Amino acid sequence: MDNIEVILVDEQDNPLGKMEKLEAHRKGLLHRAITVYVFNSQQQLMLQQRALSKYHCGGLWSNTCCGHPFPNENTQHAAERRLGEEMGLSLTLRKVTQTYYNLPVTDGLVEHEYGHIFMGYTEQLPILNPEEAENYRFASLPEIEQELAAYPERFTPWFKTTFPRIVKQLALVA
Repeated sequence: MDNIEVILVDEQDNPLGKMEKLEAHRKGLLHRAITVYVFNSQQQLMLQQRALSKYHCGGLWSNTCCGHPFPNENTQHAAERRLGEEMGLSLTLRKVTQTYYNLPVTDGLVEHEYGHIFMGYTEQLPILNPEEAENYRFASLPEIEQELAAYPERFTPWFKTTFPRIVKQLALVA
């Protein structure tokens, strides 16, 4: 894994410094993150199955993509950059909400993040980066809710936390 730095923040998302990404996850320190949800015109979410080689949560299903802004990078740019890097998609995304979570993942790592959640729409099919994504699929929100209830172990911890907020956000828009 590259030595990527993340932005350490307080509970109001004020920057406190920076740290190498894996070290921040090992220490469970709060840092800034981005989460992207991309839908098609039938309101189906593009789910990503994380690459099996990922340093945590490999093979689990999750939102379309996620990641961290670089120091001095705004969250909008980071979300659009990561969508291109992971899924080969170039879209203008819209920020819909923010969230906070402190979740154990695998191998003693912690996702302690102040997350900025973005949404977009496309009919394009992704071109997966095999270092990031193993597979993808489209699913309706009710299908995802049923699968989350029946097989929660198939999904990343942060997806289980952020997905209900997206459902609520879409209900507000409808």
